[in-house]
Amino acid sequence: MRYLTAGESHGPGLTTIIEGLPAGMPLLAEDINKELTRRQGGHGRGARMRIETDRAQISAGIRHGKTMGSPVAIFVENKDWKKWETVMSIEPVPAEKEASRKVSRPRPGHADLVGGMKYGHRDMRNVLERSSARETTVRVAAGAIAKKLLLELGIEVAGHVLEIGGIRAELTRDYSIKEIQEISEASSVRCLDTAKEEEMKQKIDDAKKNGDTIGGIVEVVVGGVPAGLGSYVQWDRKLDAKIAQAIVSINAFKGAEFGVGFEAARKPGSEVMDEILWSEEDGYTRRTNNLGGFEGGMTNGMPIVVRGVMKPIPTLYKPLQSVDIDSKEVFNASVERSDSCAVPAASVVAEAVVAWEVAQAVLDKFDSDRFDVLRAHVEEHRAMTKEF
Repeated sequence: MRYLTAGESHGPGLTTIIEGLPAGMPLLAEDINKELTRRQGGHGRGARMRIETDRAQISAGIRHGKTMGSPVAIFVENKDWKKWETVMSIEPVPAEKEASRKVSRPRPGHADLVGGMKYGHRDMRNVLERSSARETTVRVAAGAIAKKLLLELGIEVAGHVLEIGGIRAELTRDYSIKEIQEISEASSVRCLDTAKEEEMKQKIDDAKKNGDTIGGIVEVVVGGVPAGLGSYVQWDRKLDAKIAQAIVSINAFKGAEFGVGFEAARKPGSEVMDEILWSEEDGYTRRTNNLGGFEGGMTNGMPIVVRGVMKPIPTLYKPLQSVDIDSKEVFNASVERSDSCAVPAASVVAEAVVAWEVAQAVLDKFDSDRFDVLRAHVEEHRAMTKEF
């Protein structure tokens, strides 16, 4: 299973084509639209979220509410496009109009300058339009399809915000997938700690007031995962490595960790390794889940627990110093419309990319031409690993 995305932030819209889905899987536009709506929410979002109402237009691959096994094509319209038709025109425009909204002052922390160097763009709008986090819209659409596939197989995905601007949730127990989904969905910052929620919101408001931005940490948990997804035999088949790449591929994300993560460097092995248990009811389990559901690059049957760190959004209303690439003079960087904090929305994107990697691993392991056959094979595998 694979997908590609296309589209610019202020272009007509965004497109994704997904190939490799099994035939006969239930799928409705609403399954996708629900996730697109979740991505647009969260305290700290900017003005654009009041303009766009993202909806998936499915143009191929689905018939009568089920996949056909052929590629699924999805388009999400950019309603803001009407104000940018000349600036982002596909056809040539007069020179004076071509210079409209030209970007020659790269923003620190963005792809502007390096992208311009790489592709030879003197107008760095050609870079920022594609490197924009707006592209995650259709990644969430693809992830919504992956989440639907997993849900039909008894695998559920949930995400929440662990930290914003140094304010960290204090979680004193483990939460079920259902609890994470319900509590985070009711929170405007997607936090499970209601006592810390107001502090996070205040931190976001203070950053906005000061023309600044803040980042944070999100966590994704995947429950019901069968043991044995991924492989230890080659470096590029390790599923945790693929998930780590997916997390860091999200705009502004700078790191990933599993289970106790970097804390493992400060603990002895006796406090990190997960003791193995067995019972007739559950089969093999672990006493703890410090390794986040992975051993040797493979799922071990425990919930996958992965966290990602998001840096502050680089577009500041109190812009940092930069250099004009035409005049080489020092200027304050250009300002595009921006959020003061997108960590709550980023947790939804993180869910999507993790779900995609897990779904892809499922389809790699099992016969996946037909969804009914896939479901049967997953259940057979669960029974086999329980009795091993």
